[in-house]
Order: sequence, then structure tokens, then C-alpha cells
Amino acid sequence: MPVFRWGHSWNPFQDLEREVDRLLQSVNLSVHGIRFGQKYPAVNLFELPDEFLMTAELPGTRVEDLELTIEGGVLTIGGKRLPPEGISEEKFRRQERFRGNWQRSFTIPERVQEERLSAEFTNGVLKIHLPKAADSRPRQIPVVEGGE
Repeated sequence: MPVFRWGHSWNPFQDLEREVDRLLQSVNLSVHGIRFGQKYPAVNLFELPDEFLMTAELPGTRVEDLELTIEGGVLTIGGKRLPPEGISEEKFRRQERFRGNWQRSFTIPERVQEERLSAEFTNGVLKIHLPKAADSRPRQIPVVEGGE
């Protein structure tokens, strides 16, 4: 007699997982971060000649639900992702995409011009432009031939 029958689901485990997710949403921690050891949202940081560029993929987030602040050399990105409309909590059988409020903070290098930071949000991708200060860019030093 087989222990597991195809077509039969582990409903008690799915129900337990859904209830744990629901309970942990009230805690100010990302369930996604607890379960997988990752922070939400994942970001990429690129160094370009004149700026640093930070990107974050935020599917399901609206531009009006985003908030960026900078204070004391710390950039904070926050927002919320709403649950899908028309689907009640009881209908979820598995939920791996984070939803709810989230926030991440990053220390900004001193060589960035904080007053010139800018951001754009297009097709679910947030791009934050961090312009480099003039003194942090490499400059060519002319070498002259000595007169001896």
C-alpha cells in the first residue's frame, strides 16, 4: 500500500504554512526574508563613470506606494505590495511572493552628492541614480618632462 497517493495533497501542511505566513505578516519582519535568508527587495548596485546606479525589481508595486528618503548618509527605500484583488485569503494554497509593507536601508558612500539623488520607476523596476562627487571621479594628471 503506497504511503503517498498521487492527487492527494498535504492540506494540513499547506494550511499550516498559510497560517504561519498570516501570523508573521503582523510582525515587522519579512516572511520572505526569514524563510529564505534574503531581504526584500533584492537590489543591484553598479558603478558607472559619473554615478552609482541602484536597481530593484518591484513587481506588483505602484509608484504611489513607494517612498525614498535620505538622512545622515542612509538611503531608505520603503513601500507596499497589495494582495491580488478579488482573491480571498482562504483561496491561497501557496504564497511565495511577498506582500505587505517593506523597507530597506543602505549606507551611502561619502563620495555621493546626496542633494542630487534621483529615482525613476518604469515597468516595475526602480532605478536610483547616485551621482558621484566631483572629487571622487578619477582625473588625469599631466606629466611633464623635467628640464635637467
